Amino acid sequence: MNGSTPVFAPESAKRLAWVREPLPWALAALLLLVFGMAWLKPFFAALFPALERPLYAQDSFLALTLAHLKIVGLSSGFAVILGVAAGVFATRASGSEFRPLIETVVAAGQTFPPVAVLAVAVPLVGFGEAPALIALALYGVLPVLQGTLAGLASVPQAAREAAQGLGMSPWQSLRRIELPLAAPVILAGVRTSVIINIGTAAIASTVGAKTLGLPIIVGLSGFNTAYVLQGAVLVGLLAVVTDLTFERLAQHLVRWQTATGS
Repeated sequence: MNGSTPVFAPESAKRLAWVREPLPWALAALLLLVFGMAWLKPFFAALFPALERPLYAQDSFLALTLAHLKIVGLSSGFAVILGVAAGVFATRASGSEFRPLIETVVAAGQTFPPVAVLAVAVPLVGFGEAPALIALALYGVLPVLQGTLAGLASVPQAAREAAQGLGMSPWQSLRRIELPLAAPVILAGVRTSVIINIGTAAIASTVGAKTLGLPIIVGLSGFNTAYVLQGAVLVGLLAVVTDLTFERLAQHLVRWQTATGS
């Protein structure tokens, strides 16, 4: 060796990096539980011997997971569109005077518990996914708005002046300069909003929406701790996988900005 430091082959280094990466392991655990929860019935029977039905079987966990993702995706998409649009409007000259009002209204909406929003929405739109979408969308706007405001505020004034010097219109400056530079901060707000909605969506089962909260609600009403555990573990793993995915996306975004010289 002559006192030299051993050098690993690039392939070995890549394999070791993959092993240390938490996202594949968390995703594998989520998929194993979604598709193989039935295999754990003996485990839950041994863990809770007093329960006659230790495994939730009214719906498949795959169907519940897909329904959960659907509600979170739709509500988060609406929250992102509304939050980014409101943030952009509040940072333009034409909308700056409305910024305090926008921030106050959105922050006030965040103070209402999701259960209260669901209770108000049910008489208006009925049971099912509709009240859940309304509650989750309203609840997810604030982090996106805050991220958009902070991201656009972090854009250097020199970059805006350079855009004006190149003859860009305000819309071109926003699209080509400001939003790309603000993207990491905006993405952080979207990340927070989506993670909040993943956990909050479980409550939507109280108004008839099919989510991973259904085993939890049924378990709580029937004093079945196994059901609660099964639903809670899946919701937690889904949140972890989503958070790690956003982390990976943020890393790629930073590398892209560095490569393009943004």
